[in-house]
Amino acid sequence: MGAETEYGVHAPAKPHANPTVLSAFVVNTYDTLLKEKLTAELNSTWEYSSETPLTDARGFTVTREKAHPSQLTDTAQILTSEDIAAEALSEAGHFAERIDWDAVTMNSILPNGARLYVDHAHPEYSSPEVTNPRHAVLWDAAGDHIAAQSVATIERMVQGEQSAMPAVNLYKNNTDGKGQSYGSHENYLLPRSVDFEYLTAALLPFFATRQIMVGSGRVGLGIAAERVGFQISQRADFFERTVGLETTVRRPLVNTRDEPHAESSKYRRLHVITGDANLSHYSNLLKFGTMSLVLNLVEAQQVPAIKLADPVQAMHAVSHDLSLKQPLALASGGEMTALEIQDAYLQAARNLEANPDPETQEILDLWADTLQALEHDLLSLADRLDWVAKYALMSSYIAKGHTWADPKLAAIDLQYSDVRTTKGLYHKLVALGRMKTLFTPQEIARAAHEPPRDTRAYLRGKFITTWPDEVLGANWDTLSARNPLSIDLHRLHMDDPTGFTAETVEPHLGLAHADQLFALLNKTEH
Repeated sequence: MGAETEYGVHAPAKPHANPTVLSAFVVNTYDTLLKEKLTAELNSTWEYSSETPLTDARGFTVTREKAHPSQLTDTAQILTSEDIAAEALSEAGHFAERIDWDAVTMNSILPNGARLYVDHAHPEYSSPEVTNPRHAVLWDAAGDHIAAQSVATIERMVQGEQSAMPAVNLYKNNTDGKGQSYGSHENYLLPRSVDFEYLTAALLPFFATRQIMVGSGRVGLGIAAERVGFQISQRADFFERTVGLETTVRRPLVNTRDEPHAESSKYRRLHVITGDANLSHYSNLLKFGTMSLVLNLVEAQQVPAIKLADPVQAMHAVSHDLSLKQPLALASGGEMTALEIQDAYLQAARNLEANPDPETQEILDLWADTLQALEHDLLSLADRLDWVAKYALMSSYIAKGHTWADPKLAAIDLQYSDVRTTKGLYHKLVALGRMKTLFTPQEIARAAHEPPRDTRAYLRGKFITTWPDEVLGANWDTLSARNPLSIDLHRLHMDDPTGFTAETVEPHLGLAHADQLFALLNKTEH
């Protein structure tokens, strides 16, 4: 499993600056930091050979002509001379024309096995593959650390007049409040044998209601916050249909993108786009943990027989209902609340996991305790759940006479998601002991530079740091290298995400060249 986070990007001194240019500046800044820490430059590029974004899990492939431009993620995004010229003419353009854009990095492979790149108008961090929910939380938090480091470095450069670019802020949220939304996606590898129709039916009620635990809270109702109020989820209002391939238009609850980045005959990747961007470790652990248990139910075909009459409408209604008592119509007649639906999934998971290991028991207990508190003592979760923490903070202002229409509350909403540890309200709550965490800052910083040891991310991360001058390219399932003493290209395919781990790779990191390692691994892994 793994996460993808698109950060909101903003230059306070230049509010109309081109966001793609700003995003490229952020990615390039962190890439430069890495180069300074390594003895040689990271000349690696992302390989797109295994990207298949238009393949649909329902058994067909969308043509490039019919696809939305945002779906064409199998080619590199390039800032053209026209982009730069347009930026140079904008209000903030005076800085863009002084940048050497030919040297700008739009895509960076990180030492922890992750990917940092420009995804249209946002810097995106795609975490390395991990094998359990706790690690998913840790390496997602590492992305926030990397984002904060980039912002701090840019600020120092601007203050020291070492950069023609303006200072940039990054926000781990999902909407600009003006009708645009950007994603916080999850990815789970499933057996190809899982029936997709059964999977879809199982996920619709779960996705429509899980936001009561994993929402991050939002001031404003409606896509463009056209109505006043507070809601549980940042993303809920942006979903329009139950099933589909798109991720940026006509967003579906269940995404059908069939791009496993692994052996396609054995695996499918479930690309989940309904989640909010979580800063809370506990919200994130619930997100990845409960989803893992539900996928176990799917594989065992033990999912509760619940079918909502209108899953999309239910998702909107749940997000707008702070009482958590909104009845949701069932297709067969009758009604259930979001709490009741989540409890049904929890009880099914308990029945399936008869003798759970400690990690599974932790998720089951956290799921049960959270549902209990949501029903009987909501504010007791203000130290664990993002949306409750934000709601409790803002409720103190409401009690003093402010209204939900007050711009101050919208500003607080935004400041909560600021990645800077000295500015972000989430980080301030942590510092005050008012928000519980699962990992120390030191553990998170380490995960920003060290890959997981039990997946192929270990080889990817160590490959680019051990032989940086030999790296030609990398992606999730392929590495390419060239020995400086040879003109031959050497490529290693990594179709098994649980292969090429520290146990296999670590003994050979002292080899002189990457192609020697590739030759060894081709023998041992196959």
